[in-house]
Amino acid sequence: MLAYSYIGKGDFRLVEKPKPVVVDTRDAIVRVTLGSICTSDLHIKHGSVPRAVPGITVGHEMVGIVEEVGSDVVSVKRGDRVAVNVETFCGKCFFCRHGYVNNCTDPDGGWALGCRIDGGQAEYVRVPYADNCLTRIPGGVSDEQALFVGDILATGFWAVRISEICEDDTVLIIGAGPTGICSLLCAMLKNPKRIIVCEKSEERIDFVRRHYPDVLVTKPEDCKSFVAANSDNGGADVVLEVAGGDDTFRLAWDCARPNAIVTVVALYDKPQILPLPDMYGKNLVFKTGGVDGCDCEEILRLIKEGRIDTTPLITHRMALRNIEEGYRIFENKLDGVIKVAVDCAS
Repeated sequence: MLAYSYIGKGDFRLVEKPKPVVVDTRDAIVRVTLGSICTSDLHIKHGSVPRAVPGITVGHEMVGIVEEVGSDVVSVKRGDRVAVNVETFCGKCFFCRHGYVNNCTDPDGGWALGCRIDGGQAEYVRVPYADNCLTRIPGGVSDEQALFVGDILATGFWAVRISEICEDDTVLIIGAGPTGICSLLCAMLKNPKRIIVCEKSEERIDFVRRHYPDVLVTKPEDCKSFVAANSDNGGADVVLEVAGGDDTFRLAWDCARPNAIVTVVALYDKPQILPLPDMYGKNLVFKTGGVDGCDCEEILRLIKEGRIDTTPLITHRMALRNIEEGYRIFENKLDGVIKVAVDCAS
């Protein structure tokens, strides 16, 4: 089968690999019908994910059809359409039992697909712990509607959940990339008093204004003064940092009011500075880390009800055999790209 693989730093290639097989009774083999390229894939390519294993097939954002299941799998069966979770998790360790599935202690737990074991930018993928990590797609929900459920949409949903957004809040979202927009969609479900998006790209600013006209938009250089002027207490009540830029961490806490919650969703390429003397007295609560993807069934329900729609994020479509062109467009932010959908059946 065709599989897009991490060879070494800076080197991804489309190669032929054997079709995966069931190796554990809790596995499932999924025929990937649609995948996508994620910024985390670029972090692997650039060498920013030390745990990524050279030779693995990349890709952790996908939907497909169950081809085969191990003897202990009960929640899905051959022929089911499924969304694949970015994380694999055992469901039994301390962290899984408390909902912290990103920290699952199993060797294949946490972010494994497309990082430590073969992922889904391929025709087929083996998914460990299929009962936990595959969610059946309801009837009437298309592959494109479900494509982001297991990764960036799960991330946005998780980030909003832990941010404790209330209806009186001013919420600042830094970054209008794919995960930023997913965070915006999930924040809108909480009906806060106002949402402000900070973004530097004119194309993405236009995207937000076109699709979400009630959302306020500002640029980084104006963000602090804009937030102060458009909030009730001199700063945002909740900040979601989804950009991961050179200065966006400082911007996040600087735009927060005292005693605010700052949720860091971004994955950075280098360490960030925590200047405690500068932030002394702000009494901020920081929440950080990787997504705990426990909400896929609820997210799919919201999609079916029409309350979440991420299909506008798909700006480009590519066949798997042309995935390198998709990467070129996505990595260089060409042609107004937001997300590239990859048809893994062609």
